[in-house]
This record gives sequence, C-alpha cells and structure tokens, in this order.
Amino acid sequence: MTQEVLIPKMKRIDKSKSRVKIPFMQILFVFVALLLIIGATFIGFDLKHYIIPNAFWSGKELASDEFVKTFYIIPQIPILMFVCSALGKRMAMVTVILYLLLGIFGFPFFALGGGISYVSEYSFGFLLAYLPAVLIATSFLNRKYSFLNMFLAALCGVLIIHIFGILYMVTVSLLKHDGGAFISGWISSQSGIKIIYDLAMSFVLILIGKYIHSVISFLSD
Repeated sequence: MTQEVLIPKMKRIDKSKSRVKIPFMQILFVFVALLLIIGATFIGFDLKHYIIPNAFWSGKELASDEFVKTFYIIPQIPILMFVCSALGKRMAMVTVILYLLLGIFGFPFFALGGGISYVSEYSFGFLLAYLPAVLIATSFLNRKYSFLNMFLAALCGVLIIHIFGILYMVTVSLLKHDGGAFISGWISSQSGIKIIYDLAMSFVLILIGKYIHSVISFLSD
C-alpha cells in the first residue's frame, strides 16, 4: 500500500477519534453550575439596612423597627453572573438552556414549580432574560477580566434581567387585567432597590469567578 493511500486513511482515523471524544470536565462543570442555579432558586435571606421613613418628617413618634428596611433576597441572578464569569459564554449558555428546558418540561426547578404553563407566571420574563444577559455579560468578560469589563458585565447582565422581567410582568398583568396598584407594587417588591443588591453581589461573584475560570481553563486543556 502506497504512502499516498495511507495518509488519507490515517487522517480519517484521527477524525473519527476526535468525534467520539467526550469533554467530561466541561460536562461536569455545566452540571455543577446547573445545580448552583437550581439551588439559588430556593435559597433566600433577609438583608436589612437603616432608612429614614416618610413619617419621620411629620414629627410623629416612631418605633425603632420603622427605621429598618428588610429585603428578602434570592441570589439567583448573582449566581448566574458567577456562572458567566467562571464558565465562559459557551458553557454558561448550555447551563441556562438546560435549566430553562428542564423547568419548562415539568421539573420543579423554578421558584413556583415548573411546566409549560409557567410561561404565564409574572416572573417568567426574568428567567427568559437569562439568555441575553449571559450573552452580553460574557461578551465583556471574553475581552479581558478588567475592573471595567467586570463592572459592565454585572451592570448589563443585571439590568437586562430586571428590565426584561418587568416588561414581561407588565404584559402578563395587562393580559390578566391587573390594576396599576398591583403592577407598581410587584415592581417595587421584585425589583426596585433589589437591583442595587443584585449588582453589588454580581460584581463580587464575577470577581471570584475570574479565578475559578483560570482553574477551569487549566483543567479543560
């Protein structure tokens, strides 16, 4: 057999080997990230800070607890930003797509359960917004993990999720003929000042994810 015949044959063997190669480490990282996002859906904590209540200016005597504002925070958005930073665009997108598909097809991975009927929930827009948020956030991080890019990734990612989530909620509310008081109250409770908390936490987790990304890149090579 001539050398000219052997070389194409060897190339075909090499190509076939590359096709059956399973990126085990990448699958593992996506699985762990998926668990993080699911877990963050059901883990919440109270954040408290001092405020000046409106009644303060009236001269009315106020109780001490009226100077404290409590927010119930679910850290799923910051965790998503961490996944973007740690895994990069491709694996982060795969993770989010898996999360959405599993939830839509009936697994109770969303805050209020799962199933195709979840698209009519007020909060479903926040989940859908994870896809463009990942694309935009990772586009900044792919350039360079600089302070500015990490801040822009957190800012754009968080704002995309909240803005799209609010627009989706308003659309669902109008279709259900909910009143303006319900809409404004929902926006205040689900977004409002919580955007500031999401932004701060996201930036910190993106910074941590920067170092995790270096480890993952090393292990994936």
